[in-house]
Amino acid sequence: MLHRPFTRSIATLAAAAACALGAPAHAQFNAVAPTPSQVRPAVDQAYGALMAAPAIAALLEALKADHARSIEDLKLLTQIEAPPFKEQRRAEAFLARLKALGLDGRIDAEGNVIALRRGSGGGPKLLIAAHLDTVFPAGTDVTVKERDGKLYAPGIADDTRGLAVLLSWLKVLQDQRLQTVGDLLIAANVGEEELGNLRGIKRIFADHADIDGMVGLEPAPDGAITVLGTGSHRYEVTFKGPGGHSYIAFGQVPSAIHGLGRAIAKIAEVQTPSFPKTTFTVGTIGGGTSVNTISPDARMAIDIRSEQMDALLATEKQILATVDAAVAEENKRWGTSTLSASTRLIGDRPAGRTPVDSVIVEAAIRANTAFGRKSALIGGSTDANVPMALGIPAIVIGAGGKSGGFHSLGEWIDLTDAWQGAQSSLATVLGLVGVQGISPPLLPKRR
Repeated sequence: MLHRPFTRSIATLAAAAACALGAPAHAQFNAVAPTPSQVRPAVDQAYGALMAAPAIAALLEALKADHARSIEDLKLLTQIEAPPFKEQRRAEAFLARLKALGLDGRIDAEGNVIALRRGSGGGPKLLIAAHLDTVFPAGTDVTVKERDGKLYAPGIADDTRGLAVLLSWLKVLQDQRLQTVGDLLIAANVGEEELGNLRGIKRIFADHADIDGMVGLEPAPDGAITVLGTGSHRYEVTFKGPGGHSYIAFGQVPSAIHGLGRAIAKIAEVQTPSFPKTTFTVGTIGGGTSVNTISPDARMAIDIRSEQMDALLATEKQILATVDAAVAEENKRWGTSTLSASTRLIGDRPAGRTPVDSVIVEAAIRANTAFGRKSALIGGSTDANVPMALGIPAIVIGAGGKSGGFHSLGEWIDLTDAWQGAQSSLATVLGLVGVQGISPPLLPKRR
């Protein structure tokens, strides 16, 4: 069915989601759609069969029992630093754990760890992924510290917890010899954070054209389901001029910094739509030689985001036009043409959305219900942006546990009863790929 536009305001939905999740209405977890009140009968029947099956009960109990051991995996991986573009050591450690579980994995040309757990045949291929990289530079102290029932370390929640839960899932699936119908393509991918530009997940979808859907693991409140991918373009803008002495050359040459300042003032006046939510900011600036020099160079970095690509591109066009206008005005001010500006795209994340009435979303909702959790549909910028933009069903769900301080040195996670979130998320996956002798796969194969 066609996805109908939502008319409720983002603020109203965010408040509703916060209430449903028992969490503050944090920008990272804005609600973007009402949660459907019911799912299609096939989804309901599949989860009824799954939750009634002794083999699934044994599997989920094994996952609970593996919780304490999985925390050791979490600590081990967290303490292997993985800055953007330098994820190799953590990738190698993750691959070693995969091989210890009897899975034949590899590291691809982009640096992703990839493994395939084959199903019984005839089912869909579902990508399950968590990202290796963190935002923290090399040399950051990533020692895990325990305090007041919480574990503290940079990157411990985002997304090392996802990696550890992925390994725990695979361990119990292997130990219990549970046979899914569809294939599970396992990925610990690179390039999710900062200027990684989703390079890891882009490579996976370029190399594996037969993927039928994706479930990503990221920190999120219990019951949250990411169905919208916020797109972004990021630009580095560099202004260049001849420069000169602040007194002697005054009136003869334009200033790169003054040109940049004119551009920033114009950018600040750009109007964007409230729906789809579209934003921009000049995040960093720099340049100049000294206090008594007409600047020969200046630079800034601009972040532009939107829930829809057409709105993003329209805002981008306005912002880039301000740069040209600012250069022209600064040159005109001094009667010259020696100031110039160049732009370079340094960040490119596509926008996308998974319809709320799709099977993959309904499966996550029904799995949440089975575990007594309320669902809330949220948006964000994640690896799922890529398949969403390609029209491939994709969601991101939590791996269990409460967490906070994301992207800060004080990042933390509380793993009290976190196995419950791991169980619910695994149930989502099992419903989608099906379990031999228990339930057929819900996720359809793409043509």
